Amino acid sequence: MELGPGSVEGVELSEFWRDKRVFVTGATGLVGSWLIRELIGAGARVVALVRDWDPQSELIRTGLIQETSVVNGAIEHYATLERVLVEYEIDTVFHLAARTIVGAALRSPLETFEANIRGTYNLLEACRRQGDLVARVVVASSDKAYGASDRLPYTESMPPLGRFPYDVSKSCADLIAQSYYHSYGLPVAIARCGNIYGGGDLNWSRVVPGTIRSVHFGERPVLRSDGTYTRDYVYVEDAVEAYLRLAETLDRTEVRGEAFNFGPTEPHTVRDVVTALERLMQRQDLGFEVRNGAQAEIRNQYLSSEKAGRALNWRPRYTLEQGLTRSIVWYKDFFGRAA
Repeated sequence: MELGPGSVEGVELSEFWRDKRVFVTGATGLVGSWLIRELIGAGARVVALVRDWDPQSELIRTGLIQETSVVNGAIEHYATLERVLVEYEIDTVFHLAARTIVGAALRSPLETFEANIRGTYNLLEACRRQGDLVARVVVASSDKAYGASDRLPYTESMPPLGRFPYDVSKSCADLIAQSYYHSYGLPVAIARCGNIYGGGDLNWSRVVPGTIRSVHFGERPVLRSDGTYTRDYVYVEDAVEAYLRLAETLDRTEVRGEAFNFGPTEPHTVRDVVTALERLMQRQDLGFEVRNGAQAEIRNQYLSSEKAGRALNWRPRYTLEQGLTRSIVWYKDFFGRAA
């Protein structure tokens, strides 16, 4: 079923977003592109922070970026952030900008800490200083913020205890966000998602896009780990709805300053995902190659989303099979256009 802008399975977004002035960092990333699509469809005025011009980004490739106000700059540059808030009179901020690849974070921890930690406190400080404008801030975090734990599923009562560079950067960003709420009353909330996947993710080292590309071209998928690592896999449209729902409810005391987990109803192993994709693409003859070389990866991680269900009435709309099916359709179209 083809969805029009501003809808999730035909459900119209609330009138809440009409004429809201929204600043999205990380605008050309997977979630940023889908989020902006929904915001524009709901009548919001979007300002997109763009560091690098990537013509393959879904936001740019589709021309949707032409419907936004583009600010070129990096999240590490404080003056740029404050200028955006002031000149565009921003009332809502979605902070998605980050270095998100675990392997890249391990190889380049300094750049990861600069983007994920410094970038977060830069933005939150700008929001604090322009508190007469900014009414709501959503910080996109990750299940990695919790670090490794034998207690599963992860709940929001557990402290952020990252150990590896990417995980530590998300733990720090979450603590900084909560500090700005408790110290200054900044209207901020934190969204912790599992592994987000969907059309538009061109980071081929990730299991979903990498496997779809391999299978599409008749190649054997490669597993970086032994394939038994357990994760939550969240379809991108479910993640976008979570961010929107969180922002819409930030005037409530039980939401402001809080962290919320957003995950599917059950976790899956990497092997589960690869096997499902081969079955859905009718290439079960390929099998897969196990490299077992993953580093700085937590073996088992999955979330309880009960708090989001109670406070936000959020539940995922898509099963893993439904999300993977929609993703396959997107990638087949993408590969066809590139041929």
